Amino acid sequence: MDELFLMNNLWVMVCAVLVMLMQGGFILLEAGSTRMKNAGHIAGKTIFTIGIASLVFWAVGYGFIYGEGNLFIGLSDFFFGDFTTMFDGLAGSIDFFFQLAFAAIALTIAFGGFAERAKLSAYIVFAVLFSVFVYPIVAHWIWGDGWLAELGKQDFAGSTVVHLTGAMAALAATILLKPRLGKFNKDGSVNDLAGHNQVYTALGVLILWVGWFGFNAGSTLGVDGAFFGYVALNTQLAAAAGAVAALFIVWAILGKSDVPTMLNGALAGLVAITASCAFVAPWAAVIIGLIGGLIVFFSMKFFDKAKIDDPIFALSVHGVAGVWGTISTGFFATPELAALNGGSAGLFYGGGFSQLGVQALSVVVCGAFAFIASYVLLLVTKAIVGGLRVSEEEEILGLDLSEHGSYGYPESMPEKEEKAGA
Repeated sequence: MDELFLMNNLWVMVCAVLVMLMQGGFILLEAGSTRMKNAGHIAGKTIFTIGIASLVFWAVGYGFIYGEGNLFIGLSDFFFGDFTTMFDGLAGSIDFFFQLAFAAIALTIAFGGFAERAKLSAYIVFAVLFSVFVYPIVAHWIWGDGWLAELGKQDFAGSTVVHLTGAMAALAATILLKPRLGKFNKDGSVNDLAGHNQVYTALGVLILWVGWFGFNAGSTLGVDGAFFGYVALNTQLAAAAGAVAALFIVWAILGKSDVPTMLNGALAGLVAITASCAFVAPWAAVIIGLIGGLIVFFSMKFFDKAKIDDPIFALSVHGVAGVWGTISTGFFATPELAALNGGSAGLFYGGGFSQLGVQALSVVVCGAFAFIASYVLLLVTKAIVGGLRVSEEEEILGLDLSEHGSYGYPESMPEKEEKAGA
């Protein structure tokens, strides 16, 4: 084996580990953004859903995405085990692990819509169904030999495939589960059910930010020419612009520099640049991230007004920013970078409306499919487990105790624990 082959495989394996470690960022982000009585549940369900996603991806997910099949779905390589196969210049096992990490992230995003009110059994069943019937289909269309790939859809690391898909599943869940108790008043006003730990949330965002270099730069799938450094640069600039833009817009409008909004701005910048990080110039990465940081603020307000309870802001951060990131590629892709990555130039570089049209089509089709499929599968889940949502009493008590029999912070609630065990 030559040295370049070994270096490429080592690089992608390291990036796969970085993407898996992003789950730690999601644990802290989601736990910090919700209430103390649900913290242990949130941390624990993230770990076991990674387990479910891994087993399902091994059994059928990878095959549905990359197996030989048709424009809609792959139909080979189930129970993947031929680790001598080469894919994109990588050993099969390395490519499998890298792709698995992305599938697990999409599922974690989807579960943002379940937070603080869904049954553990609903998580388990939907984790299987989403990992079989939703994520692999969208991924095949764009990253496999699917029909959107044939049209030239550009999504370098997953603004659509991972983030929009997960967000549309989260939207279906928030609609079916309905808002948390106490979120909205009868007159339509909104109560802030504040998360219990902003330090956790900030640390979670930082871990995700660092992990994103595995997400985006790792999607170069190699070290040849060190192009991964350029992708990392664009990723950093967009995240920075998103954080700064969100901070200033919330400060200007509300008069306070709200920390959660700023943190969501950083994530929105990261989500937005994920599709275009290999196609755009650094100045465009700043613009893409800046707009992502602005729209996430207005999106969060919009969903509150629409009485859609999104505790982790998955719809705004991953959905709305994912849409913007996908479409932005159709505006800002340069001819040189598009040619390097097998794509087409954007509108602002003389590419006309062709690539922009493909990007917009992919948003509509993939978003609609992910939402409708997830909605139907959640109804199936509801029928299987006898309802998606815990009882009102269990929700008030908290999912730590009602679903697991112990608190994530037992020393903070000794009296309640004693009464529950009496």
